[in-house]
Amino acid sequence: MNDVIAPLILAATGLPALFIAAWSGRGGSAHARGTGLRWALIALCAFIAAIALYFFGSHRGAAMAIGIGFAVAANVLVVSMVLHLRRGDTGAARK
Repeated sequence: MNDVIAPLILAATGLPALFIAAWSGRGGSAHARGTGLRWALIALCAFIAAIALYFFGSHRGAAMAIGIGFAVAANVLVVSMVLHLRRGDTGAARK
C-alpha cells in the first residue's frame, strides 16, 4: 500500500497541468495551441514518472533517477513555455 501513495500523488500533480492545457489551448490560435501543448507535455511527464515510480520505486537508485529525470524534463518544458510566451501571438522572435 505504501508503494502506491507516492505514484498517486505524483500523478495527481499532473492533473492540474492537464486542465490548464485544455483551458489555454481552447483559443484556437497557433500561440494558444503551443501553450496548451507545453502544459499537456508537462502533465504527460508527470504521468510517465508516476508509472515509472510505481514499477521501479522499490529500488532506491531507480527512484532517484526517476525523480531527477522528471525534474529535468519538467524544467526544460517550463523554459520552453517561457520562451514561447515571450514570443507573443505573432510568433516572431523577440529582439
